[in-house]
Amino acid sequence: MTSTAVHLPIPRLPRVRAAAGRLQDNPVVGRKRVLLAAPRGYCAGVDRAVVAVEKALERYGAPVYVRKQIVHNIHVVTELEAKGAIFVEEVDEVPEGAHVVFSAHGVSPAVVNAASDRGLHAIDATCPLVTKVHREAVRFARDDFEILLIGHDGHEEVEGTAGEAPDHVTVVNSPAEADTVVVKDPSKVVWLSQTTLSVDETMETVNRLRTRFPDLHNPPSDDICYATQNRQVAIKKVAAGADLVIVVGSSNSSNSVRLVEVALEYGAKAAYRVDYAEEIQQAWLDGVETIGITSGASVPEVLVREVLDAIGDAGYRDVEEVKTAEEDLMFSLPKELRHDASGQRDDRALGGRATGGGA
Repeated sequence: MTSTAVHLPIPRLPRVRAAAGRLQDNPVVGRKRVLLAAPRGYCAGVDRAVVAVEKALERYGAPVYVRKQIVHNIHVVTELEAKGAIFVEEVDEVPEGAHVVFSAHGVSPAVVNAASDRGLHAIDATCPLVTKVHREAVRFARDDFEILLIGHDGHEEVEGTAGEAPDHVTVVNSPAEADTVVVKDPSKVVWLSQTTLSVDETMETVNRLRTRFPDLHNPPSDDICYATQNRQVAIKKVAAGADLVIVVGSSNSSNSVRLVEVALEYGAKAAYRVDYAEEIQQAWLDGVETIGITSGASVPEVLVREVLDAIGDAGYRDVEEVKTAEEDLMFSLPKELRHDASGQRDDRALGGRATGGGA
């Protein structure tokens, strides 16, 4: 399976809520039921980043600027905009001396330097697991390794990681590219990866690279984040018994798009991605007995609950949670936000909020 890069901006369209009961309760041959994947939804890195913007608004007042979308979810971005966050593409759009938050996907040193040159007060909300990959890139470049970065050109995370060692990084977009990539010294090559990829596709790429470069080095630890892996494992189990899988997540969310692909690969007869429950189409439910539900790592649980309510109107009220892992990881907020204005440690300094989906 080959996937394509997903890095288009989310259309800034107003949400139009559908009336309750929009989906019809049509009969099917068997029993209608829902398999609800767990874990799903918010991961620790997303929670940290979203709370960082909220805390920055509380601490410094609106507006607080955010380079790129803090996480790839239209609902989260819209909610933060309503609270006073202003999302920009680059730091040169931020007024000098203002506060700017770097998104969970990370930035290159060039962006950090550009913010400093403008006198901006930068708050780094990069997921610590992405920061780990950045540090690996710096270390391997220092040791003069050629880095094959498995990921998608144009994705913010890939741009940030590649920017740590631009002269040493080559992006490998797919297993097919593993067959054609050219390296200078096959004895000094290492692979790293974007954290939100399909585990299966990444390992296929690695295996094909290793066939060509037997001395290919591995990163010191798995780069694909625990949350991405856990959500893929859960949807694999759900998909095997589902006629239809609905993934809640935005179109530019790499891990959400991958969940659709994984569901189809592991047995779902059909799979669709939606931002909101209103996007579910009646035709998707024709003849469907079992619906699998999950959500990407940047999706708040409220959106999943709205999907459950919507399909409940169509008779899918028997919900079974399929849990494949427990998640209790939390990340500290950026250092600038761990204390309030009086210097007292903030009670949300570690993580932020309870998450859904077995987290």
